[in-house]
Amino acid sequence: MKILYGVQATGNGHITRARCLSSELARQGARVDYLFSGRPADQLFDMAPFGTYQVREGLTFAIDNGRLDYWRTFRNARLQRFRDDVRQLDTRAYDLVITDFEPVTAWAARLQGTTSIGIGHQYAFAYNVPRDSDSLMASAVLRWFAPARHALGMHWHHFNAPILPPMIHCSMDTDPTLQSEQQVLVYLPFDKSASVLKMLRAHPTHQFHVFCADKAPGQYGNVHVHPFGRETFQQRLAQCASVITGAGFELTSEALHLGKRILVKPTRGQMEQMSNAHALRLLGLAETMNTLDTGKVGDWLQNGRKARVNYPDVAAALARWILAGDWTCRESLLAELWSDVEGLPEELTLALAAH
Repeated sequence: MKILYGVQATGNGHITRARCLSSELARQGARVDYLFSGRPADQLFDMAPFGTYQVREGLTFAIDNGRLDYWRTFRNARLQRFRDDVRQLDTRAYDLVITDFEPVTAWAARLQGTTSIGIGHQYAFAYNVPRDSDSLMASAVLRWFAPARHALGMHWHHFNAPILPPMIHCSMDTDPTLQSEQQVLVYLPFDKSASVLKMLRAHPTHQFHVFCADKAPGQYGNVHVHPFGRETFQQRLAQCASVITGAGFELTSEALHLGKRILVKPTRGQMEQMSNAHALRLLGLAETMNTLDTGKVGDWLQNGRKARVNYPDVAAALARWILAGDWTCRESLLAELWSDVEGLPEELTLALAAH
């Protein structure tokens, strides 16, 4: 089977998920070409698993100091360039287009009649999952940004909907006893790092490892600033007992799988992240803060509890399902994967039926 795989590159989570699924698709014999959009080519890193890939400008969201601005996003969008990229991308040579919320491949497949599968957290919002800060604009973006003929959403709980568990890389099983309670990983890419460092340096009993692009790498008291890099990031994630991050899906999923203490700060105005924070509170899996709050961080470091949810090898099962070709039948896939999830209390599962 020949596949075109489009990946939204504005955040690292989509690329992380693509790395995981790409290895399984290759192992099971698929021929896959990759297209990334939303980030300049010179800002992509650790891309060897994707071979020779394409890059398009795509569409990106305007975020200022931790807040999403939908109207500025629309004003800044280069729609003519986007239309040209969609028209010029020929998907008809492929048996299937996979889109991880990537709009160029999604719209090219839609307009050219090529079968497409949408895979990612955003597609879960087509169902009755927990929501916060919903609006007509937010719902329209989630529905039409990267539409697909067949959509497979992902979430931390199934919420009685036909969605998948998170896709965790199979190499991410580490010994929790090797974690250091004083080490904290911090990933807040949409907040100004100067403000983040000021908040963290108020807690000298802990060592914080911050990954960002707007602060020179180095040590600033008890704060260690690192440039982006997959290998270094994964090493620090394994060593830290606690994680402070935005309310994105992929890193939070990895932290849950590894049994970390989690504090999330959702991007204001972004329905997906506000809803994620709401879902984590509902599930009792993480604590949240709406602003950079020194007091909240201190209380969480002292009293926050860890949560561990063991998710199965979604990538292997999903690759088998994709290559089998019966994309309208997903019941057995979902039943198999959710039956292997460990760490969500049964009473909580029953109670969420009425969320």
